[in-house]
Amino acid sequence: MEVKKFDTKVQHLKYKVLREVSRQAWEGTLLQNIMDIPKMIVPGKKPTMRCCVYKERAILEERIKIVMGGDKSNPNIIEVIDIACDECPAAGYEVTDSCRGCLAHRCEDVCRRGAISFDYNHVAHIDKTKCVECGQCAKVCPYFAIINRKRPCQIACKVKAITISEDNCAAIDKEKCIQCGSCVYQCPFGAIMDKSYILDVIDLIKKSENNTKYKVYAIVAPSIASQFNYAKLGQVITGLKKLGFHTVVEVALGADMVAQAESKELSEKGFLTSSCCPAFVQYIKTAFPNLLPLVSHNPSPMAMLGQYIKKVDPDSKVVFIGPCTAKKAEAKLESVKPYVDSVMTFEELQALYDSRDIDITTLEEDKLENASCFGRVFARSGGLVEAVAEGLKEQNIDFPLKAISCDGIEECRMALLKKSRGALDANFIEGMACVGGCIGGAGCLTHGEKNKAEIDKYCKEAMDKTIEDAISTLK
Repeated sequence: MEVKKFDTKVQHLKYKVLREVSRQAWEGTLLQNIMDIPKMIVPGKKPTMRCCVYKERAILEERIKIVMGGDKSNPNIIEVIDIACDECPAAGYEVTDSCRGCLAHRCEDVCRRGAISFDYNHVAHIDKTKCVECGQCAKVCPYFAIINRKRPCQIACKVKAITISEDNCAAIDKEKCIQCGSCVYQCPFGAIMDKSYILDVIDLIKKSENNTKYKVYAIVAPSIASQFNYAKLGQVITGLKKLGFHTVVEVALGADMVAQAESKELSEKGFLTSSCCPAFVQYIKTAFPNLLPLVSHNPSPMAMLGQYIKKVDPDSKVVFIGPCTAKKAEAKLESVKPYVDSVMTFEELQALYDSRDIDITTLEEDKLENASCFGRVFARSGGLVEAVAEGLKEQNIDFPLKAISCDGIEECRMALLKKSRGALDANFIEGMACVGGCIGGAGCLTHGEKNKAEIDKYCKEAMDKTIEDAISTLK
């Protein structure tokens, strides 16, 4: 029986495309066989998900394009596959069967656009060409017969970056999107995907095998301890080396470095917001630009560790592997680009294993012993605050830390709103765009409360008991 590696069938479909594209890339036959990949995934003449096999394969062709890097003219990591986005009902306010055709007509009275009319049974109807989606009609209806129907992607996007186009497809506002990938995970049809740079990673590994000049380092996010639950973490690490990565390093070590530096910065400035989550930082840029000076000047753990590796080994190539789609955007920033060569999600790592027929459950266990418990706990909400508190303690800094941990972008918005109005009773904001923290990232194989328990267990297993213990190995 095949082991279930993903939460949803949509993830599994995405994985199959990633796997087949990767397989052809390893073999050097991608360009020759690219048109055959949809047939490899849907080999028969009967559709498995759509109305016909032809549409199914047409959508797969679009998925392949995104797996190969997507639209180069679109800087956003998140893309909509229009042809796949046609099954959701029209979004917006609509009258349900609960309308009793009452005499009061409060909905009509409150509508300033004249969008409400009634048929011969006195049942209300909404003219979509006039409606501006203000929702006043729904508020006054005594039967709650008018509802606001939103699509899963709209509900998932807490920054309101998704609208519905004239063609009834989802559209992403690049100015508002923080590239967290929440819509990617929640879309029931997989019509929204994050661009993949898996081909770049394969290219780096293949070139390193033929060129002794540089080595490819895999730096793995601490949330990896909550993933690949069908195997042991040590086997996951061995699998990375079997793929061709020279060395595997914990990004939790970069987190230790950040915690030490950020706690000192906080004590000097008196107030900070964290800079570890790129989606959170991007949200501040787009929604609260006046608070940008308060964002920690320290790079994220990914960038911090990449910077250290490049300093030690200037010819190295660094690939971050984690749960985050926003990290793909962060790696393209001018301030980060010199230190991180590419980014992969855990979903893509699973596809990479299987594209080379590597069954990690059969491998011996390797170890990760680079970081402290405090660096590893960055993976979950609240972990950064614990690490900053430890950083202050270890450096003997007398600072009255009063922190707030924001679990998800909605909590981030409330904290930032209070700060902008001078009403926040805290001097440090830990911002995590994904609910649960990194363990809730869109690129995870699995999501859920059990991930938190796995991270806490992983933290207790750390050889280094303090941040200083972990960082001392770098000196």
